[in-house]
Amino acid sequence: MSTPPAGQLAVPALHRAARIEDAVHRLVERRLRRTGWQTNIIAYTGYGAPGWVRVMCRVLLGRADNRKRGRLEKVRGWRSFATLPAKRVTVTIEAGGVRHEACADRSGFVNTVVEADLPPGWGAVRLSMPDAEPVEAPVRILDPQVRFGIISDIDDTVMVTALPRPLLAAWNTFVLDEHARTAVPGMAVLYERLVTAHPGAPVFYLSTGAWNVAPTLTRFLSRHLYPAGPLLLTDWGPTHDRWFRSGMEHKRATLARLASEFPDVQWLLVGDDGQHDPEIYREFAAGHPANVAGVAIRRLSPTQSVLAGTLPAPLAGQESSSGPVGQKWLSAPDGAGLWKLLRQTGLV
Repeated sequence: MSTPPAGQLAVPALHRAARIEDAVHRLVERRLRRTGWQTNIIAYTGYGAPGWVRVMCRVLLGRADNRKRGRLEKVRGWRSFATLPAKRVTVTIEAGGVRHEACADRSGFVNTVVEADLPPGWGAVRLSMPDAEPVEAPVRILDPQVRFGIISDIDDTVMVTALPRPLLAAWNTFVLDEHARTAVPGMAVLYERLVTAHPGAPVFYLSTGAWNVAPTLTRFLSRHLYPAGPLLLTDWGPTHDRWFRSGMEHKRATLARLASEFPDVQWLLVGDDGQHDPEIYREFAAGHPANVAGVAIRRLSPTQSVLAGTLPAPLAGQESSSGPVGQKWLSAPDGAGLWKLLRQTGLV
């Protein structure tokens, strides 16, 4: 086995699935560019604090008449996955009057932190490329005085999806029209009450879902009156070393990153008992006790549990208990029940 020259790092070999994907993308890209397809920048909501901002976007190939929009139009689920990334292209980021450059990865994603002096609250950064229409990406800048925030799962926590069952998940994701999706009762009101009780508190939506559905999720959250906030999703498809990404590892790594980025913020972790949220939150609470204000778990109904591929929980009402290092763990079937427990335990 050969070794890299001194001063150079070895580049890990790509997984076979990633090599096949790259080869197919190169072939399709050449043909599409000959027919006039060009690059589009899809902006995602970023976040930061005074002095820095995390910028997230994706560069895709699209028809020329879509360039003016700078975003994906409403489409049925499967079309969100029929995309072609522009790999290794350079995106210029203008934030707080300073220009930065970032390189998209092999999936067309940019996820980078840049220096920027933006005031607390909602702002925007400008993203541009030589051959694409510039777009603005909204960013949420946390006030240094903020000490409380919400990290929420999406599937079966704010939106009923019954995600873990593969066939039903595929139907919900690829076929079902977004207007047919339903919101979990009371959760939007719960979040609105929490951000009202804690002025300046951010809401982050952490999910194992793919970035391909970010526009659909953003519209869903807005339509059902959830507080605006960054989506923290993952890529879809092969990685450099495996067939598919690990959703659980994505959540673990993102939680750890947020704890590092905002060490003075205590988070209310909101999820459901249909997947691995209790396990992931318990691990995070044990490892970062100073960063967890409490854990609120939305309990699925027996029918929803069966659809989600899990055993139904014993029938019960609202529950409150202590988790790792004394944190409050709350469990209820809807937002109204969780709000009542939050008030009773003094977390509001």
